[in-house]
Amino acid sequence: MDERERIEQLRRELHEHNYKYYVLNQPTIGDQEFDFLMHELQDLEAKHPEMADPNSPSQRVGSDLNAEFHQVVHKYPMLSLANTYNEQDVADWYESVKKGLAGEDFEVCCEMKYDGLSISLTYVDGRLTQAVTRGDGVQGDDVTTNVKTIRSIPLVLAPPSSANDLFATPSYPREFEIRGEILMPWAVFERLNKEREEAEEPLFANPRNAASGTLKSQKSSLVASRQLDAYLYYLLGEELPAEGHYENLEVARQWGFKISEGMKKVKTLQEIYDYINYWDKARKSLPVATDGIVLKVNSLRQQRSLGFTAKSPRWAIAYKFKAERVCTRLNEVTYQVGRTGAITPVANMEPVQLAGTTVKRATLNNEDFIRSFDLHIGDYVYVEKGGEIIPKIVGVDIDQRPIIAQPVEFIKRCPECGTPLVRYEGEAAWYCPNDTGCPPQIKGRIEHFIARKAMNIDSLGPETIDDYYRQGLIHNVADLYEIDVQQINGDGSRTKSAQRIVNGIAASKEVPFERVVFALGIRFVGETSAKLLARHFKNIDALMNAGLEELQEIEGIGEVMAKSIITYFHDEKNQKIIQRLRDYGLQMELTSNLSPLTTKLEGQSIVISGVFAHHSRDEYKAIIEQNGGKNVGSISNKTSFILAGENMGPSKLQKAEKLGIKIMSEDEFLELIGE
Repeated sequence: MDERERIEQLRRELHEHNYKYYVLNQPTIGDQEFDFLMHELQDLEAKHPEMADPNSPSQRVGSDLNAEFHQVVHKYPMLSLANTYNEQDVADWYESVKKGLAGEDFEVCCEMKYDGLSISLTYVDGRLTQAVTRGDGVQGDDVTTNVKTIRSIPLVLAPPSSANDLFATPSYPREFEIRGEILMPWAVFERLNKEREEAEEPLFANPRNAASGTLKSQKSSLVASRQLDAYLYYLLGEELPAEGHYENLEVARQWGFKISEGMKKVKTLQEIYDYINYWDKARKSLPVATDGIVLKVNSLRQQRSLGFTAKSPRWAIAYKFKAERVCTRLNEVTYQVGRTGAITPVANMEPVQLAGTTVKRATLNNEDFIRSFDLHIGDYVYVEKGGEIIPKIVGVDIDQRPIIAQPVEFIKRCPECGTPLVRYEGEAAWYCPNDTGCPPQIKGRIEHFIARKAMNIDSLGPETIDDYYRQGLIHNVADLYEIDVQQINGDGSRTKSAQRIVNGIAASKEVPFERVVFALGIRFVGETSAKLLARHFKNIDALMNAGLEELQEIEGIGEVMAKSIITYFHDEKNQKIIQRLRDYGLQMELTSNLSPLTTKLEGQSIVISGVFAHHSRDEYKAIIEQNGGKNVGSISNKTSFILAGENMGPSKLQKAEKLGIKIMSEDEFLELIGE
């Protein structure tokens, strides 16, 4: 056997061993022997560069080269599922399917709902050619290079076996798409957070965030080191092997894909309930995060007959599990300072297992929240995870309270800079007013300044900002515009990324004035109110010199916000920062192209709620302004109408009905403006 043949043989063997280890959990060789074969393959490939193959097992280690993601349009849109949280909603869905099929018999495929990052994999001639994230459902990021490092995803499918073979591998279409979830196993998540804690780095909130952040890394070698996993759950294509969804996934399992062992096909509503009740308990022993059950009509023909709403398929629904609750001891309360100076109390508890992770901290929101539970140090508290992600205290076991327990007393001074705290009228939170000298506020304002909806300097991130602050390179937002490549190039190996950062900062000088106002981070001034201020005052000088009465004349600007704006602009340090930003070339006045294109919505205040099919929420905000309307965040008797998409919040719907505010659908709105 010559070396070229040996390369092909090693590739086949290593693909098979990856499949047995990562998909079947049935390894047939030890780690040392696997590594020996891998090293042999790498050595031979180095000697024969003409045999380079992007789908070789040797490529799973990834690369340290930066890779920019580009957007890819999905061949089939990746729609989200309608969610339900109770059995009655499941029954309603079941009955709607029965009605939609005119009484025709149907089967339901019950599956686990994995809590990860949705991915779409395309295979051509049995080889992985593209991996794309869900994105906005219409298009997503091409993350093929990173996905190739995930060992449970086959790079090359085994060729179909002879029909006479007892264990024949079924043939696969020349081209097909298979979808699933990229996940970080609990064990990997716990280890990663332990390493980050020891390194004094910010912890990941949950495995889903960790998996998402990992997959979006610009270095595939980092992705490889994080040991992500993948479960696949939907097959698409023109020539699928079966007419049933369940049957297609069973065939895909034979092709080498990791398909959930918990998948089950049922017919009755009671069987669905039994499946839900079983997995509500059994899921806690799974190696990856799950947050519910997915129910799908099994027949592809019936799926096509039932069709879709604007946002989700009628033939599928997701049932979300109720939050798990545990009881543990409250040891102490510490305090965090946000970018606006808001003080957030944090409960530090005896570590306890909850929904798959070790929980030892939970937010306490504010002083009123603490008082509502009459919290004492030493209390035994009940903890849940909101949406299976964020730990929160939901109750106290008074019977277990120690006799000597002391009530939690909210602090009076900032834990970072020692400044006396203040509480503004109408606000639940206490604030540190030292916004120009308190380190967390300084870094937080810079992070806010670079955000996508502000100056959109996407080449920077929180960790980079923290690093620059500790080095003394930046002390406020204006310092960003003095950074040069040489300062941030380190040992000289990061020239490309350093140049990208400098270019990104320079490009932000073209960001329009209303986003500059938002980016300043004035306390209580959000995205919408920043636009109102920019449209009214037209330039930064007029805004800086505005008085209390003039500010309050603007609809949506109340007394508290107006006083905060005046306080901000009267601060000498802020005045100097704004002058520097002006000198660096940032947009400090409204440009003419921001005038409304039509007056169809002139004088109307509009609330947006829900999710939409034709445009994003941000796009609808822009459309409203282009037609002379105003975006408002909350419903009042001054609201003209609500632009409502799918899944409009029940509280908003109730308030709208109470006030008699008109609810306008997406299609009605588009007809109104003539689109």
